[in-house]
This record gives sequence, C-alpha cells and structure tokens, in this order.
Amino acid sequence: MITIWHNPRCSKSRQTLALVEDKGDVIVRRYLDDAPSEAEIREALSLLAIPAVDLMRVKDKPFKELGLSKSDPEDVLIKAMAETPALIERPVVFANGKATLGRPPEQVLDIL
Repeated sequence: MITIWHNPRCSKSRQTLALVEDKGDVIVRRYLDDAPSEAEIREALSLLAIPAVDLMRVKDKPFKELGLSKSDPEDVLIKAMAETPALIERPVVFANGKATLGRPPEQVLDIL
C-alpha cells in the first residue's frame, strides 16, 4: 500500500500523486486537514533518515511567525509540525516500509 501526505494546492504534490497512482492503490492523506501526530512525524523522520528541520518549510510564513529557528531542538520542531501542519514539506510518500519526499516527484519511484 502507498500513502501520500498530500496538499492538492501544491503542483509537486499533484505531480507526485499522479506518479504513485500509476503504481497501485494509494491512501491520500490531506495532511493540512488531518494533521499527523507527533508520533507519526517521528516515524516519518525515522523512515526518511532526516532531522526535523529538513521536513519543514523553513522559508514559509508560518515558520517565521511562530518564531522557530533551524537550530531549535527536535522536540520543538516536531511539536510545531503537529500543531501547524502547513510547516511540513510536501509531499511525503510511504511505501514498502520506506518513505521519501516527492521533491522532485520522480524521487518517489525509488521506494515503489
């Protein structure tokens, strides 16, 4: 099964969704409406093998408005993503016990 944390307003997310839909059944999670929990974000980070800041949209307005810093502790950044899912980089695709960011969209093909 393939799962995507998807934002339909994002062109990269839409392109990635089109790619994964060609590969099988997909669970589409509109993460802005159904925010991942801190535990789910930690699991995603573990599968992605990246620090929290690398899953964040650090140049976007919410990051600045919340007074966040790239050097904040992991727990602070993870909590912020759970509370403000717009901070999460998109899309994130999960398949076969792995995860990857769809930036570029073709990158997701590596885990399918």
